[in-house]
Amino acid sequence: MQEKDHTIVGPLGIISMPGCEEIAAKVDYYIKQWRGDEIETYNIPVTCPRFGSGEAKGLVKQSVRGHDIFIICDVFNHGIQYRMYNQLVPMSPDDHFQDLKRIIAAMGGKARRITVIMPMLYEGRQHRRSARESLDCAMALQELVAMGVTNIITFDAHDGRVCNAIPLSGFENVHPTYQMLKAIKRAVPDIKLDNENVTIVSPDEGGMSRCIYYSSVLGVDLGMFYKRRNYSIIVNGRNPIEAHEYLGNDISGKDVIIVDDMISSGDSVLDIGKKLKERNARRIFVFASFGLFVEGFENFDKAYEAGYINKVFTTNLVYAVPELLDKPWYCRVDMSKYIAYIVDTLNHDASISTLLAPIDKIKALLGKE
Repeated sequence: MQEKDHTIVGPLGIISMPGCEEIAAKVDYYIKQWRGDEIETYNIPVTCPRFGSGEAKGLVKQSVRGHDIFIICDVFNHGIQYRMYNQLVPMSPDDHFQDLKRIIAAMGGKARRITVIMPMLYEGRQHRRSARESLDCAMALQELVAMGVTNIITFDAHDGRVCNAIPLSGFENVHPTYQMLKAIKRAVPDIKLDNENVTIVSPDEGGMSRCIYYSSVLGVDLGMFYKRRNYSIIVNGRNPIEAHEYLGNDISGKDVIIVDDMISSGDSVLDIGKKLKERNARRIFVFASFGLFVEGFENFDKAYEAGYINKVFTTNLVYAVPELLDKPWYCRVDMSKYIAYIVDTLNHDASISTLLAPIDKIKALLGKE
């Protein structure tokens, strides 16, 4: 895929942390196809065995000396379990992050370069201090850099300014804009992505920057909801939302695309979907890079039946339970090939600028010059 004048940093090594085997295998497949190498696989086997007490260690099963290592880690994969005191325990983000550090430590500084691809950033929502509280995301980034990680690649960070915690190290915040638009064109062939037929809506003020980008490249109107919270109480670690208020132009008869970084419980986006329907929106689609669905799918099923949502698009960058994949309202956006492009380009020590801002591909998708 790369021009011959680009120098390979070192022999490519792809490490899949537990739960990322499928996406790592696809990345490996694409790169082998592009390069036409005789090599069987670029994947380097690793494991993190655990003792009965829950303690663990990292083990790299082949030499990585001089390699350009790319570690893919989904810290939100709760489908991975381990046994502790004879009980099965789902892995938490803390468990995954600790295993990531174990594997880096097991390499013993022998790799030429280490890049961590962490699609949903560990503790990304704990990125700023508003009271006497920890700054977990900043501490995690600094830990990785201190261990020898050169680059950190994440997708749709909750707040990309957290990169200020490691100002002298590589930090790339990638957005799946093109892949989302491509997915909706395939899943909803009759959608017209123009100003007469579509409006982009941000579910809150914090997500306006990503929505402004969608609005700008599509040339469509932009609306926003702001959250009216009750700051006198805290429920599940946050001030509860009392109401969502809409700011924007009329959306009657238009398709609406709600764009957010993640779906956690989904309460906010479903409430917004209902309010948009009350404003006579035609169809409602949701773009979210990460679908966590921490409270299950029942409310989404009800919202779909009531017509408050038509399709929900999330990526395969985080774990999804098999049940989700069969839902009539759900569409999964495969990011494997995009990650493979990034890995292949960086391994050739080339710029990924065009991959981070694929405006030409978006224009081609929309049929614009």
